[in-house]
Amino acid sequence: MTKKGIFSVILLMGLMMAGSRTSAQLRDYLNLPDHDSKRYYLGIGFLYDNSHLQVNAHPTFLASDSVLYVNPVNSGGFGVSGMFTFHLANHLEFRFAFPEFIFSSNSISYHINYPPDGEQKLTTKQIQSLLLGFPAQVKFLSDRIGNFRVYMMGGINYRYDLASNSSARKAENLVKLSSSDLSVEAGIGFQIYMPVFILSPELKFSQGIKNVHSRDPSLQYSNVIDKIRTRQIIFSIIFEG
Repeated sequence: MTKKGIFSVILLMGLMMAGSRTSAQLRDYLNLPDHDSKRYYLGIGFLYDNSHLQVNAHPTFLASDSVLYVNPVNSGGFGVSGMFTFHLANHLEFRFAFPEFIFSSNSISYHINYPPDGEQKLTTKQIQSLLLGFPAQVKFLSDRIGNFRVYMMGGINYRYDLASNSSARKAENLVKLSSSDLSVEAGIGFQIYMPVFILSPELKFSQGIKNVHSRDPSLQYSNVIDKIRTRQIIFSIIFEG
């Protein structure tokens, strides 16, 4: 072998060794370098919920002089959710919860012209809920940049209210909501690859598409309302591995 050939072989071996060292250094720098090759992975999320009821007045409201205004009030809640994620492609995942629990409280304030005994002219009716949700979402992920990744998601969520008051008998002072709801959701999140897990802060918007109001014409606080739809802003801290 000529000197030129020997030099070429040595140069090629040096480049291969340098490439191997660079690849090894890159893997040492990356946390969970093989995570994105998993077919599926599990997670748990802790949620804060800010909810708001969208209220549409009934024609009875315009014809009545007993209720001067109806105003929904923003309310907070908290919850927890288990998560199961399928890896479909490099930038595409499917995720569903099993299930999602949210303890929530919604409020509607009224100005009553002729309040019943024991009631004030300005009064607020609270509606307590224990929501059992089954969200199904598609996630669109960016390229991984070091230990960081951005994603957008969208999907639907069926919820069942375990504390629904729709069947309550003594309902004179209540606003009844049905037990089931269906909403569409969209949001954005960030995956931060830690040494042993992935931390994902996520902000999600949820808009109800079903009328959840169980209207009763005989109830003062219910007969002035036609439709009620839910709206939520949910901030989550998700741990996945």
